[in-house]
Amino acid sequence: MRSDPVKHAHKPGPASTIIGIALLALMLFPVYWMVNASLQPAGNPLQGGWFPFHPDFSGYAIALHDQGRNLVTSFVVALGSTALSLGLATPAAYAMAHFRLRATNLLLFGTLLTQMVPGIVVANALYGAYNELGLLNSYPGLILADSTAGVPFAIIIMRSFMLGIPREIIEAARVDGAGRLRTFRSVVLPVSRNALITAGIFTFLFAWSDFLFALTLTTTDAVRPITLGVYQYIGAHASQWNAIMATSVLASVPAAVLLVVVQRYVADGVTGGAVK
Repeated sequence: MRSDPVKHAHKPGPASTIIGIALLALMLFPVYWMVNASLQPAGNPLQGGWFPFHPDFSGYAIALHDQGRNLVTSFVVALGSTALSLGLATPAAYAMAHFRLRATNLLLFGTLLTQMVPGIVVANALYGAYNELGLLNSYPGLILADSTAGVPFAIIIMRSFMLGIPREIIEAARVDGAGRLRTFRSVVLPVSRNALITAGIFTFLFAWSDFLFALTLTTTDAVRPITLGVYQYIGAHASQWNAIMATSVLASVPAAVLLVVVQRYVADGVTGGAVK
């Protein structure tokens, strides 16, 4: 009788579990300390305890008062960049996946090449152009800048997924009288929901965590994302570490909550293009 390989598959032992827990605790310790320090009174966070038995929320009050506008700015820029990136990348990915274009490989290579350009090069080039066009210190300027990273990534993710869409589905819609635009809107987009969510989430995170474009393309307080706000906050409030850490917590919560809510769609979207 042949043994079932599944029953005899190697299972992680206690040592592997302990090592995994230790590594996870090591990686999450900065997050724990950030939350802990945000709930301590103002002053040196090293003087606080290992657990805030008497939490002090004054740091969050100061952070919301000083950085609330910057949080809203980051939301506006991130949402705008996500909408623009998906609006440009989705039809481009569909065309590269299902249209017979001679330059498809060249376009794909160019898309990959844009991911290799250092961000500081793009930021310096945009600064000169923005200075002439009057886009410095503006929401459209930051949205366009962040989209330079979001559009190529979204094209790569969605093209890989759309290559797995059976052509029979698209041809059936065309036979039923649907034009290319209607087929794209009514057939391709619903099927590509996971890829759209995945590309949108990562584009949002790119824009939300952007620091380089925010530092280069904003010279006043009129438009200041939260990443730049935290950076400047550290120098101005060196004695209020509870407020600094509270600002960091507030800046981290939206991204963390978003990833937890849509993690299933992200996993399906990333692996969907690899299985046909």
